[in-house]
Amino acid sequence: MYETQVKVRFCETDALGHINNTSYFIYLEEARIAFFEEMGASMHTEKWEYILASTKCDFVAQGYFNQVLMIKTFVSNVGNKSFTIGHEITDSKTGSLIAKGEAVIVYFDFDAQKGVSIPADIKQFLMNYKVAV
Repeated sequence: MYETQVKVRFCETDALGHINNTSYFIYLEEARIAFFEEMGASMHTEKWEYILASTKCDFVAQGYFNQVLMIKTFVSNVGNKSFTIGHEITDSKTGSLIAKGEAVIVYFDFDAQKGVSIPADIKQFLMNYKVAV
C-alpha cells in the first residue's frame, strides 16, 4: 500500500470538536495526488489524463485537531478505461481505523471528452498496488 501522512489542522474541525466530514475528501484527494505523483503522472493540468467519476467515504470513528493520520492507498480494481482506488485512514500512533474511502478514476482524453484505454505501463503500476478486498 502507498502511504501518506496528514496532520489535522484546526480549521478542518467543526463545532463538535472533531474532523468535519468534508475534510476527509480533501485528505483522500491529497493521498490520490501523491499516489499519482508516485505513478509518474504529470501534475500540469494541461496534461492531466484522469477524471474522478465517483468518490465516497465511510466514517468509522472520530478524528481530532492535531491528530496525525496515516492514509493507506491501494488499488482494488483495474478495468480497461477506469480503476478504483481504496483508502484507509488510521491514527498514525494507534493504527485504529477512522475512515475508509474509495474513488473511481477514468483515464480520460479531455480533447475528445471521453474515457480511453489505460496505457499498459500505467496498468502495470496499478497492478503493483492491487489488493484483494
